[in-house]
Amino acid sequence: MSVVDSKDRLAAAVALREAGELTEAKDLLVQLQSEHPADPEVNLQCAWAHDRLGLESEAVPYYEAAIRLGLDDTDRRDALLGLGSTYRTLGRYEEALSTLDRGVEEFPDHGGMNVFRAMALYNNQRSKEACELLLILISATSADETIAAYRRAIDIYAADLDRTWS
Repeated sequence: MSVVDSKDRLAAAVALREAGELTEAKDLLVQLQSEHPADPEVNLQCAWAHDRLGLESEAVPYYEAAIRLGLDDTDRRDALLGLGSTYRTLGRYEEALSTLDRGVEEFPDHGGMNVFRAMALYNNQRSKEACELLLILISATSADETIAAYRRAIDIYAADLDRTWS
């Protein structure tokens, strides 16, 4: 099978997924992945198709392969977020946090990665850190004028929620 043909089939599978034809997309992607197991993009698309169908356990090996095989920065970021989120939904909280920590280390300004990391912190019984992280994110990203007016105070309090001023 030619490279062009496999790229066309990958594009067709992505289009099916985006059109909501999830089972058809997954089936085509699984076939492509069996033919091209070392293609990181095929593995990532296969992971996403499984995730969209609620087949999180089946998505994990595809995410892991895609990351291991090497992706461009955008796809790597999305794969780390997807894998971390998937681990979390499976109750694999330590793996979720480890994966999302790696994602935040590589992509520190990605707000979505930090939100999912906050959820994993919560699941790892680290609620204070989760709340602090979310407060910092809200303060930094909110367009709400009533939050912006208190941005300085929110940032100070988020740094140590247990601190009191006497």
